[in-house]
Amino acid sequence: MADLNKMFNPDSVAVVGASNSEGKVGYIILNNIVNDGFKGNIYPVNPKDDIVQGLKAYKNVSDIPEVPDLVIISIPSVGVNGIVKECGEYGVKNIVVITAGFKEIGGEGAEREAELVAIAKEYGINVIGPNSLGTTDSHTPLNSSFSQHMPPEGNIAFISQSGAMMVAIIDWSLTSGIGFSKIISLGNKAGTTEIELIEYLSDDPETAVVICYLESITDDEDFIRTLRKVSYKKPVVILKSGSSSAGAAAASSHTGALAGSDRAFDTAFKQSGVFRVETMDELFDVGLAFSKCSLPTGRNLAIVTNAGGGGVLSVDAMEKFDLNLVQFDEETTARLKEAIPAEGSAKNPVDVMGDAPVSRYKDSLEIILESDEVDGLIVMVCPTASADPDGIAEALVEGSKDFDKPVIAVNMGGPSFEAANDLLRENNIPTYVFPETAVKVMSYLARFEAVRNRNYDDPIGDIDDVDKEAVEKIFAKVKADGRDTLLGSEAYAVAEAYGISAAPIKLATSPEEAGQLAEDMEFPVVLKIASDKILHKSDIGGVKVGIQTKEEAEEVYKEILDNANKAHPDIVPDGVEVQKMMDSGIEVLVGMVRDSQFGPMVGFGMGGIFVNLIEDVSFKLAKGLTSEEIDEQIAETKASKLLEGFRGEAPGDIDEVKNAIKRVARLTLDFPEISELDINPIFVYEKGSSALDVKIKIDEE
Repeated sequence: MADLNKMFNPDSVAVVGASNSEGKVGYIILNNIVNDGFKGNIYPVNPKDDIVQGLKAYKNVSDIPEVPDLVIISIPSVGVNGIVKECGEYGVKNIVVITAGFKEIGGEGAEREAELVAIAKEYGINVIGPNSLGTTDSHTPLNSSFSQHMPPEGNIAFISQSGAMMVAIIDWSLTSGIGFSKIISLGNKAGTTEIELIEYLSDDPETAVVICYLESITDDEDFIRTLRKVSYKKPVVILKSGSSSAGAAAASSHTGALAGSDRAFDTAFKQSGVFRVETMDELFDVGLAFSKCSLPTGRNLAIVTNAGGGGVLSVDAMEKFDLNLVQFDEETTARLKEAIPAEGSAKNPVDVMGDAPVSRYKDSLEIILESDEVDGLIVMVCPTASADPDGIAEALVEGSKDFDKPVIAVNMGGPSFEAANDLLRENNIPTYVFPETAVKVMSYLARFEAVRNRNYDDPIGDIDDVDKEAVEKIFAKVKADGRDTLLGSEAYAVAEAYGISAAPIKLATSPEEAGQLAEDMEFPVVLKIASDKILHKSDIGGVKVGIQTKEEAEEVYKEILDNANKAHPDIVPDGVEVQKMMDSGIEVLVGMVRDSQFGPMVGFGMGGIFVNLIEDVSFKLAKGLTSEEIDEQIAETKASKLLEGFRGEAPGDIDEVKNAIKRVARLTLDFPEISELDINPIFVYEKGSSALDVKIKIDEE
């Protein structure tokens, strides 16, 4: 991991391009560093002026009497790389490049950025930018950005790939009651990436939660494992805009068609323990909760409200976000009945009535938090004429301080709650305007506890009974033939080499061979035309089922070839494939589509003819796949109900399904040239399974 400590906690800072001209970026940055309280040495670098904003200026970085811990560069782009090289030769290890005019403009700019990357690598320099708005650290304090303001001190670290978003959030934070430990504008990410920054922030004592606005994710072979190391320490919340290329050109298979353009990011974030949100509101709502609240040990939630409507909305939201409405035990219910008038409700959600005085809120709060059944509490206040928002806020602060359980306030109004909201947030109780928001963020708190308790085993790496050499030979032949799609018999041989249970299928190139193969397999069998160029084989009479004798197999062989020749006289088939007919079972699909960034995504779901109609498929990335995630993948589908035994039907062999998923993952990790793989259907029996149709497509590139 890169040592970024002096990037944010330097003892000395140099500003290359520091200026006496108000309005220039070099003026604003230096002014911010000086006026926002930085206590270390500050060195303006300007070849023309001896004094800049009252400070002695230096013509070159190498003229400074000490090696600066951090150098901020804000000069025309053509001069940046020369300065970076000078910094490297002088021993500087941390640089923020504010200057634009690099990769984002293409052409010469892209070449300039490539040179910048090379120089930074040569000298081991940590670079943020170029095209960055800078960074802030409210605890150092250091404002090395050209924002108008220093954000309030807090424990949320915000990484933004958009400079405009960064300055907007800083401005908004001045009235929002949200404080930040660090705010970082990534710019073009030519050097230090969001992954390195997140890893650094996971060990930052001033940061409780890392939130990110990202437009792209840096390529990292160990993305999942890197983020897993981080996310069990601290919550990481990401708003990712844009979409992945996964699945966009993969519609030739069921799995590819179902993958979707943004599925890879969802899958990668989920498997790495990162929380993905959809809007800026949600990003900061969740960030606020993590910055203030203790974590629940379970998903059992209680609600106190002075308005019935808010309670109903909360209960509806709880079902959506998989939280449990606590049913109080007799003792808790009895105590609540003593504290609440008969017209109210001692059941959850607890209705303390619109005329509730502060004491009624306080008593209810303490009774509920004392219950071992309750993992978290949401307290709602509607501004009735008799409500005392400030007094209720004080009661929440006082009543919750002795309990290590999350308490979230929903103050349903505006100006009436300004002072109450300030008091609550100052005392680590997050506040929101609407109940659905509070329930949603409580669900994130509960999910983080689950992330920290996950087991990351390696079932893929434990598989040792595969014949990799056999598959290499099959792929070599396919490539030599100039094909990109395996024949059914070849795909079966690949499955067999990797221990994936499948119905035997062999290629026949004569009627006699077809008859003999059919007899060897034991009847009944299926015959189908063997050609990667004929897609809809049944439509042309290229598939015949239920063949019972050797003689019939020989005749059908001739018939299938004749049908193929009539339909496609320009195509020469490879022969006819003979496959053992299997008993019907529960039909499921296991497939794979390869994402350009994250590698193979393994899909599981309901198979057979309904796969595209029902779209019941769950995806996981093969890299880093764990046993727990395979269990989750199966449970996320309707197919899981069939495997458990639906409406009196016999259950299926779930262990066989897990085995198929693991082995497909291993196969696609071992062979990066596999671009798509579909096994549909797999018949799952009470004991065992059999894949009927295996499709594999390869791409040499």
